Amino acid sequence: MDERTLRQTFVGQTLLDVAPLPAAVLDLAKLEVNCQRMIDATRRLGLLWRPHVKTHKTVQLTRLQVGDSGDTPVNIVVSTVAEATALLPLLQGYQSKGRSVDILYSFPLHSASIPGLIKISKALGPDALTLMIDHLDQVKLLPSFVAAGASPPRIFVKIDTGYHRAGVLPGTDISNFILVEVNMAALEGHCIFHGLYSHASQSYNANDSAAAMSFLADEFRGLQQVVSRFRGGMKKAKLVLSVGATPTATTIQNLEDAGRDPAVKEMSALLKEMRATGYALEVHAGVYPTLDLQQLATHARDDSLMTHSDIAITVLAEVASLYEGRGRDGTTEALVTAGCLALGREPVQGGKDYPGWGIVAPWNGYNGYKVPGADFPRVYGGWQVGRISQEHGILTWVGDKKAEIPLKVGQKVRIWPNHACIAGAGFGHYLVVDSRREGKEDEVVDVWCRANGW
Repeated sequence: MDERTLRQTFVGQTLLDVAPLPAAVLDLAKLEVNCQRMIDATRRLGLLWRPHVKTHKTVQLTRLQVGDSGDTPVNIVVSTVAEATALLPLLQGYQSKGRSVDILYSFPLHSASIPGLIKISKALGPDALTLMIDHLDQVKLLPSFVAAGASPPRIFVKIDTGYHRAGVLPGTDISNFILVEVNMAALEGHCIFHGLYSHASQSYNANDSAAAMSFLADEFRGLQQVVSRFRGGMKKAKLVLSVGATPTATTIQNLEDAGRDPAVKEMSALLKEMRATGYALEVHAGVYPTLDLQQLATHARDDSLMTHSDIAITVLAEVASLYEGRGRDGTTEALVTAGCLALGREPVQGGKDYPGWGIVAPWNGYNGYKVPGADFPRVYGGWQVGRISQEHGILTWVGDKKAEIPLKVGQKVRIWPNHACIAGAGFGHYLVVDSRREGKEDEVVDVWCRANGW
């Protein structure tokens, strides 16, 4: 169904009446707070801001991520051509209102992506498309853009600062060779050398704000190491150093008081040092609007900025069957209508103390075993998704058998997923609720379609 038909079908229903299940649910109240915190933090610190849309792949949440200030650039990251294509009308609308637009295709450039990217470049005009390079052969693909009548794309060189997914290693000859070749391509008019980009997803292994800040510092220093070796004649004022993943990017929200903690003081000093180099500093992140159990497990922000109540995504499922006495120590197990296709199969990184695939949130008569504290989800109790297969999820009880909270066949439950990006991928749309609507917190107020596919 298209978005209009979906709205006609679901808006006004309550989550208790929604069918079929499972369904992905977003809380607008929490999304708005999480998005505004990042906008405020980057503005306060004088950093460029580039939100990633791959977690949700929706037009509506992209609006929240870039904010409504008319004088700020709309710089975003996409992972697929489909995401970029779906956002074109929104971005053209921003351009018509005088806001500059720059969309970064974050997968290293490959030939199959070029036809779609050329269409996007033509639709948005000059300085609006940025590409990622991490191999010399990719530089050879750049002339095809200009030859096809597109504007020369901006280029980020991807640097591997420890995650080992993509990028060139800092401090190596090949990293300098690539920078030289990109600069040569820029001089020939085939591109614009925009800067260096790093994505430190190893920061998901952090378990407090100090660790997250340490990963962020490593990113900045890794990029600094590359530019310090570069002798290609690039003017510092034109080069952007872009760093981040949600743990490292959102940890800057802790930088209110540079004197309260050694890690905060060190990061504040590093930002000052990096600014003095003359390069523009940018941060990027993607999952921060929705959050998930993985983000809580990193504890990249203190409790004043991130708790279980800030998680804006849940997977709505139904208890289909109960199996009394089948679980550990004679506890009950429950079958729910959400397996790995709805929740994903990725565990929480560094989460050995939490081995599950999702935790049932307090809702609809289930109040939880105990209120999640500062060490959640490492310390938790109650119903969790202990096992999954394709469509089946098995809820298991964590805690004293005597304290087991009974579930009923037909009961609806909302599950916090480990990873919002992977959980969202199982759905074509989100049902949107607004927890600020007293007495109507469970009423669907909108439906947002995802730009799935490639």
